[in-house]
Amino acid sequence: MINFNRNTNLETIRSTSQWDIVIIGGGATGLGIAVDAASRGFKTLLLEKYDFAKATSSRSTKLVHGGVRYLANGDIKLVYSALHERGLIFKNAPHLARVQSFIIPCYSFFSKWKFLIGLKVYDWMAGKYRIGSSQFLSNSQVISKLHSVKQEGLQGGIIYYDGQFDDARFAINLAQSANTLGATVLNYCDVNAIKKDANGSVSGVTFRDIESNETFEIKSKTVINATGIFVDDILKMESPNHKNLVRPSQGTHIVIDKKFLGKEDALMIPETTDGRVLFGVPWHDHILLGTTDTPLNVHSIEPRPLEEEVEFILNTAKNYLNPAPTRADILSVFAGLRPLAAPKEEGQISTKEISRDHKLISSPSGLITITGGKWTTYRKMAEETVNKAIEIGKLNQAPCVTKTLKIHGYQQEKQEGHWQFYGSDAKLIQDLVLENENLAQKIHPKFDHIAAEVVWAVRHEMARCLEDVLARRIRMLFLDPKAAMEAAPFVVRIMATELNQSQAWKDEQLTLFLALCKNYTYHLS
Repeated sequence: MINFNRNTNLETIRSTSQWDIVIIGGGATGLGIAVDAASRGFKTLLLEKYDFAKATSSRSTKLVHGGVRYLANGDIKLVYSALHERGLIFKNAPHLARVQSFIIPCYSFFSKWKFLIGLKVYDWMAGKYRIGSSQFLSNSQVISKLHSVKQEGLQGGIIYYDGQFDDARFAINLAQSANTLGATVLNYCDVNAIKKDANGSVSGVTFRDIESNETFEIKSKTVINATGIFVDDILKMESPNHKNLVRPSQGTHIVIDKKFLGKEDALMIPETTDGRVLFGVPWHDHILLGTTDTPLNVHSIEPRPLEEEVEFILNTAKNYLNPAPTRADILSVFAGLRPLAAPKEEGQISTKEISRDHKLISSPSGLITITGGKWTTYRKMAEETVNKAIEIGKLNQAPCVTKTLKIHGYQQEKQEGHWQFYGSDAKLIQDLVLENENLAQKIHPKFDHIAAEVVWAVRHEMARCLEDVLARRIRMLFLDPKAAMEAAPFVVRIMATELNQSQAWKDEQLTLFLALCKNYTYHLS
């Protein structure tokens, strides 16, 4: 049984005088670095201000992919690297990622050939990690697979193969993996100062435990800034005159009923009106439609989808689906912010042309910052970042072992429904019901999740508040916020018992969560 316990980890901090590596940020990048660093034997601490994957890392299009669009943009290096990393994710986390077929409906002879040639190159670039072969489909084949596809002018299509996963569940399993390897991993810890020695070199951090309000001073040989869209906030903490490194680009998704596509295939729309791509992806028995690419000048932890983004997604879908989803069919809408490189001059470049490759930099003081990239390449980014930390912190040389490291929950045997995403933990959760039959109760009639999952999330996945459970341990907020609101009173009662919390805590949690749900349902008003 894993001991992924917040209080235990706080005690470890109190008894540790110096760390090799401190990581600020508990999204895909930071958690990947914690796994890599701990697996090399380094004394590793990760501090996340909110919950793991609270920001960008839980709001992706749920694809493990090389990036067909990046290939079209000529970003060969990123696509090649991502395709190889995709293969490693399938190998090391088969419970979280799976092969997904995508269909491109084609409405001209030229486009059919253009896309097939491009996708054959995409297949070829995956090398030994190839997961399928792109093929032409006839009209009847496209219609049988995507029964709602617009048939007027249809000239067949193409099927190709990529990957699909659950982003927040992957993040939780990375946190557990890092913990098992010896890292100390904490959520709800706010880093508020970067410490320097007499020579001006980074020597540690100060952070506040948001739950207890206790402040800790940490000494470390290296500090890594892996805070995604918030990297500039940390860099300004270290150097007040810092100029912004990133500019946020918002990606919005809508969630609709699975009836709008076929049984198992995803839809890929290769050319939208603004030259981007749009996906319709089966996910947790629903369909995810997205994404957009809207440059913003501000960043926030809970970005709001823009009206024009929702309209763009619906209008694009209308060109390919009949019947097409309308506003009334939207179950949920959510937005995430990508940390893209800030243009040196205003109006210099559009967001779709900015490389999604990552940037690894070190400040004169020795603060290491990693930003950009994509979920699929998290492992490679982590490897490069830890190599940089070894160099800057003069740490012992140790080889990277994560290419073959199995992620927590690893299980090759497939499981029914949502249990698949728990991997080897599924049986342990189901065993809780044998101890207490009340834990077999469903938390909502529309979903198969049971009370035992809530208990497990608190005991073994560091879920601290209602949102942690219903947004990221269980994905109900993203799939159906109305159902999440209805499930909330039952879930918060279970959590309060586990966490030994008061009625006042339960009331506050419900108030906060119901207000949050409005961000995911405002389009319905």
